[in-house]
Amino acid sequence: MKKNRWVLRMMVLLVISGVMSMTVSLAAEAGSSQDPLVTMSYLNETFLGNVLQKVDEKIAARNAQLTGQSSGTSSAVFQVVTLSSGQTLTGDIGCEVMLRVGTATCVAPSTPGLIDETTAGTLNHGGALVQNHLYMMTIEGRGVKATAATTKLLVRGTYTIS
Repeated sequence: MKKNRWVLRMMVLLVISGVMSMTVSLAAEAGSSQDPLVTMSYLNETFLGNVLQKVDEKIAARNAQLTGQSSGTSSAVFQVVTLSSGQTLTGDIGCEVMLRVGTATCVAPSTPGLIDETTAGTLNHGGALVQNHLYMMTIEGRGVKATAATTKLLVRGTYTIS
């Protein structure tokens, strides 16, 4: 009988000890830096509001950047650029142009001048641009010189006019 009581006391002591340690460990971890406690109201009222505000700021900054690029020096989309005879449009690497009205020639200090994306060919210095062909500047210092009184180009990318 004494043996059974001793075993029973040991079992009760182990159960109580296990329950206490579990309670203490759960209470210690909840809300700590390893296991932060986050409520639904915090997510809806604070966190979501902050995220939406940051998204709105990024969108506004991107819109401002895009509208600022349409000033005639850079564009993410094609825009119409009008040149007078003798004016030269010099594009940065990746700038694309398409001759729509008038005539123009390639300006390049070395070969190749412009890449004709329409025919997958090249156009060297002094070569005439073909209307409705898309050309790309793949090396710095490449450009297009207007040879008609009014030349209209579609341009996408960064460029300067001189």
